[in-house]
Amino acid sequence: MLHLVGLGLADEKDITVRGLEIVKKAERVYLEAYTAILLVDKVKLEAFYGRPVIEADRELVESGSDDILAGADKTDIAFLVVGDPFGATTHTDLVLRARELGIQTNVVPNASIMSGIGCTGLQLYNFGQTVSMVFFLENWKPSSFYDRVRENVQIGLHTLVLLDIKVKEQSMENLARGRRIFEPPRYMTVAQCASQMLETEEERKEGVYGPDSLAVGAARVGAPDQKMVVGTLKELCEVDMGEPLHSLVLLGRRTHDLERDFIRQYAVNEATFDASYAKYYGASS
Repeated sequence: MLHLVGLGLADEKDITVRGLEIVKKAERVYLEAYTAILLVDKVKLEAFYGRPVIEADRELVESGSDDILAGADKTDIAFLVVGDPFGATTHTDLVLRARELGIQTNVVPNASIMSGIGCTGLQLYNFGQTVSMVFFLENWKPSSFYDRVRENVQIGLHTLVLLDIKVKEQSMENLARGRRIFEPPRYMTVAQCASQMLETEEERKEGVYGPDSLAVGAARVGAPDQKMVVGTLKELCEVDMGEPLHSLVLLGRRTHDLERDFIRQYAVNEATFDASYAKYYGASS
């Protein structure tokens, strides 16, 4: 059987008891290592599990799924996913491939950023569509996220923005020359995300949000040192939230007073927060 095991958000101890039992008995254990990261390295996972762990990068998962599934019709294979297997990033393609080969599958859920973002104090049922923000390049600045944000804004809902990570990426030159040389890992920050959002608004000029729109920055959700900051997008362009992973939530106009009271304690500047909230959000709370 192929077991997709959610690891939770922070460290090696966030795995569920059921998930840990599967890992200890599996023939092989893979760690999906390109859509998200735990806040500890593979060595700590192996020490806690008492098992070797095989890192599964994008190439292996997308092109070498047969290697992962080899023998799974006769023995147990564990495929570990940071967060929840079907949370922010789904792995339906791997499950479908297993089904094609007649391999049974089992999913062990866990906390993901989709539920963990509730630590901000914003109510989960007040969230609309989740969007992703990728690193902009000089000649490539995709803005498809903007249309989804606009739809959320129109009905007053919060927007969770998941920030890009680059792991085991090649430069264009090395890719063109066929050299397997990889760039150092990069993780987008809340400040970079806020800046790119404002750059997109300046380009699109549709008034979906602006420099005075309020947003919540969240870092290392679920970890003991998780951090939250609330401010205008302009203010968040200057914040330093430390180590990855970061997320951002654009505040919706239907924000409830209880949500406002909860997030206010994290404000970069309470006076600015109060002024922006009264101007753009207070009438609909």
